[in-house]
Amino acid sequence: MTATRWLAEYAWLPDHAEPTPDVLIETQDGRITAVTPLVGGSAPAAGVEVLHDAVRLPGLTLPGLANAHSHAFHRALRGRTHDGRGDFWTWRDRMYEVAARLDPDSYLALARAAYAEMALAGITCVGEFHYLHHGPGGIPYADPNAMGAALVEAAAHAGIRITLLDTCYLTATVDGEPLVGPQTRFGDGDALRWAERVDGFAPDDTHARVGAAIHSVRAVPAGQLATVAGWADRRGVPLHVHLSEQPAENDACRAAHGCTPTRLLADRGVLGRHTTAVHATHPTGADVTLLGDSRTGVCLCPTTERDLADGIGPARRLAEAGSPLSLGSDSHAVVDLFEEARAVELDERLRTRRRGHFAPDELVTAATVAGHAALGWGDAGRLSVGDRADLVTVRLDGVRTAGVPAVGAFFAATAADVTQVVVDGRVVVRDGRHLTVDVPAELHDAVKEVTS
Repeated sequence: MTATRWLAEYAWLPDHAEPTPDVLIETQDGRITAVTPLVGGSAPAAGVEVLHDAVRLPGLTLPGLANAHSHAFHRALRGRTHDGRGDFWTWRDRMYEVAARLDPDSYLALARAAYAEMALAGITCVGEFHYLHHGPGGIPYADPNAMGAALVEAAAHAGIRITLLDTCYLTATVDGEPLVGPQTRFGDGDALRWAERVDGFAPDDTHARVGAAIHSVRAVPAGQLATVAGWADRRGVPLHVHLSEQPAENDACRAAHGCTPTRLLADRGVLGRHTTAVHATHPTGADVTLLGDSRTGVCLCPTTERDLADGIGPARRLAEAGSPLSLGSDSHAVVDLFEEARAVELDERLRTRRRGHFAPDELVTAATVAGHAALGWGDAGRLSVGDRADLVTVRLDGVRTAGVPAVGAFFAATAADVTQVVVDGRVVVRDGRHLTVDVPAELHDAVKEVTS
């Protein structure tokens, strides 16, 4: 890979409260080799020798965005579940209908298009919370990890990195009701057989890593939580878990175990620095303390949480307690990390009826370096020497951003304002178009395949 020099009109550098104008970023072999803010606050003229070969990036250049929580097949539900009444549980029935129709080939096509849509939105790494493991009736494919392999291949086609969070999903309820219907495709029988299957999946692709997930306290019996957590700990990989997304989950856990889901996870050794709790919408005050004291991360998915009427979680209290915040698109009702980021602030305003909870740089951190760290990519999410050369450029002259100062981009821009995306030094999106995937056409065909 050849060396490239990029001249950013504005760049958001680490530990800066706002963007820096006129920054020269040099990359080689997929890594950032130099970051130089140009003296005097304005770039030399284009003809100056030192910059004659630099690729100009008009607008605001950010580190790559990380989507820390994705269910790729949910993309087929967009626009199909948003009308009428109901709640999370009625939505879930519609989701199972799509899950029942997927196989490795159709999953590859759908995920490839979904991940390419993410690339267009500036997402350079995705955490795929993957539990659709087996064929109909729970019968394993000849390759028991065929569905996971399809997701890894899909990310490669889309040009982004992936952490496949292979999910243990064993029961239908907190009190151990068995999986039925489409749910049987999720289960491995017990946690030891889950671990045995995951041990057999070791993709050698440099863009992919394998982590672990506990679907929820509904789906993994209390006595088997430590098996999953121990597997992740021995391998030093991320561990994610859906946590307190719904009040019904908290009530069922109290009825079965006499404690909240957070307390149960803490007692079973699940919480910690390498663990990310997804949603954490309905924690008690004691739960917030448990999460913060253990430095367990929290992945917020505001557009999904509002779409499913989950509620608004205590984002500021979680951050102040010590939990690093990251962001996810979850159900893909929206794929826009700018919207997710500003929703963290705006939802907190709705919850508290006060403004000004998160500074712009805190939202940038959640969307970039914190998300990558939650997915096990500690060398990404910053525009700094030695880190991965992930550059996301947002236009500041479009209809949504014209006249907006660079520091205000997270409160004005959308995914549609992303003009260029570089992943590991390679251009994936240029002039707002994916270079290898016809994203609208492929989304249309892939969704039609599993819904018609």
